[in-house]
Amino acid sequence: MDRRAVLLAMTALAMSAGAHDLAPGASASTGAPYAGAQAVTITPNESARRVDVAIGGRPFTSYVWPERVKKPVLDPIRAASGTIVTRGWPLNPRPGERVDHPHHVGLWLNHESVNGVDFWNNSDAMKPADAAKMGTIFHKRIVGAKGGADRGELQTEMDWVMPGGKTILRERTQFAFSGDSTTRRIDRITTLTALDERVVFGDAKDGMLGMRVARQLEQPSNEKLVFTDIAGRATTVAKMDNAGVTGEYTSSEGKKGDAVWATRGRWVMLAGTIGDEALTVAMVDHPSNPGYPTYWHARGYGLFAANPLGQNVFSNGRETLNLTVEPRASVTFRHRIVVLEGKATADRMEREFTSFSATPASSR
Repeated sequence: MDRRAVLLAMTALAMSAGAHDLAPGASASTGAPYAGAQAVTITPNESARRVDVAIGGRPFTSYVWPERVKKPVLDPIRAASGTIVTRGWPLNPRPGERVDHPHHVGLWLNHESVNGVDFWNNSDAMKPADAAKMGTIFHKRIVGAKGGADRGELQTEMDWVMPGGKTILRERTQFAFSGDSTTRRIDRITTLTALDERVVFGDAKDGMLGMRVARQLEQPSNEKLVFTDIAGRATTVAKMDNAGVTGEYTSSEGKKGDAVWATRGRWVMLAGTIGDEALTVAMVDHPSNPGYPTYWHARGYGLFAANPLGQNVFSNGRETLNLTVEPRASVTFRHRIVVLEGKATADRMEREFTSFSATPASSR
């Protein structure tokens, strides 16, 4: 039995074990809302380049595509209490934040090597000579936007554009938003379709689903760090005062803190406090995703990312995955992002994984 077959068998056992623990009113087979789900409203404002999402009458997040950001993002993201869990800089800076990696904005999806072109690191802060070599994701249209009594959906279309202006991929993403008095969820289902040429997602460290979290949810660190991208460009993450910095990662495999980076897992949660409020932010993988279970590109300085396409780096050369999409073919990535009040338990995260995974991929 190969590694993927073993992992899928383990996933089936985990889902079976967790199915009886679903919250009242939740359906493992249909992904139905949890009991107490609140109404979701979705308000497009295309002239302002944004779509606002509210749950229970309170702002949750916005899908935005400002010209200065080189891909559409969800920003900011809030807990049910209204507390913002994403970094504000560069769009809405707050005192005491880090100001490294200007391409880390809210929640996004892209990759560092697409037919050799870097989409991940592009930002307005790049030197013109470097920026001319980068890829950009452009919002094209809102396909659908619908609120509801317990769930809201936003469907968007985007183009992945190479240097020189050629569109290489068409993206169709469905965002499903839901929540109750203590929980907020985003299910992001993204299908990427190659147009008239083969597309290769090269095995590279920086990808694929990323979030930059608030300073208080970073892990405490007393070091100045330097990180290098695929082109050898170095970014320094400065040493800062750790007052109020409380985050800690935990993976489905029991890894904690910095030990989560470059390991596989079904889910990872980041727990900490903002002020007096205990919070958990989590990402959940789906068994149908390429490279499942994903490797985690989870850095203590606040980058929280799931990257199944960086296997060579994360495995120290033992594994490689150059994901190839033939012309007119597609690949789909499915993820759940959860923001919970309080410090979540592993059992709670297994319930989220079970609920998200049990729906057949073909029906999403």
